[in-house]
Amino acid sequence: MTASGLIIVDKPAGWTSHDVVGKMRRIAGTRRVGHAGTLDPMATGVLVVGVEKATRLLGHLALTEKVYEATILLGVTTNTDDAEGEVLSSSPVDATADQIMAGVKTLTGQIMQVPPQVSAIKVNGERAYKRARAGEEVELQARPITVHAFDVTAIEGPSITATIRCSSGTYIRSLARDLGAYLGVGGHLTALRRTRVGPYELGLARTIDQLAEQCDILPIGDAVTAAFPRRDVTEDEARVVRHGGRLPAAGLGKGPIGVFGPDGELLSLVEEQGRMARPLAVFV
Repeated sequence: MTASGLIIVDKPAGWTSHDVVGKMRRIAGTRRVGHAGTLDPMATGVLVVGVEKATRLLGHLALTEKVYEATILLGVTTNTDDAEGEVLSSSPVDATADQIMAGVKTLTGQIMQVPPQVSAIKVNGERAYKRARAGEEVELQARPITVHAFDVTAIEGPSITATIRCSSGTYIRSLARDLGAYLGVGGHLTALRRTRVGPYELGLARTIDQLAEQCDILPIGDAVTAAFPRRDVTEDEARVVRHGGRLPAAGLGKGPIGVFGPDGELLSLVEEQGRMARPLAVFV
């Protein structure tokens, strides 16, 4: 039986996240595989894949912060806000470094962001990208996101490289588009590499070829300990947890908490609400 846990994949360019899941099903020998947070085909880097019981962690891991290395080209807009789309307009770029940094500042912190028209967001029950590719003008509502850091590392003519640390739900393509719009010249994303999802960094990631040779699975208990606060319980408390019952809150804060039995086995994820901790997922 395939062990339950996470596989940290270094996604190659040109693959969809669904492609990676399909490949990992064959490598891991199970259909119970999913991923925590989509990467566009153009993007590379950390894709967290869950196997067996760890698929129940993925929705919670998808909500953790992420870090990207991004390259933005000013002066050109596309219909997808990245290099895979059709060019819509071109403009000369004469923005100074100070002007670029002023634009970056407006895109840092808690902001409202309109997702790209070519995205997986559903509009009236249908994916936005399907409507956009059918020629429809898709109107998407701005959503609150947090850009914790937008650090420009190089400016070479119209090309900007940056390290971006952000909340779940942030579209780096939209940041590229909006920076170009602020400067009045347009812009789009030309390269993207995700270097971290929550606690899982690029150093833990393995390429598809490496995983085909040796499928390294981070055990589910270790995965939870790395990502969330840990709570160790007594045997009496463990009995309650195994049956989906609630425990008194332990004051460990908001968000998921991993609950472990006296033998160190992962029992569940819980969330504290007031005086009680309610189960989010039970693993035994």
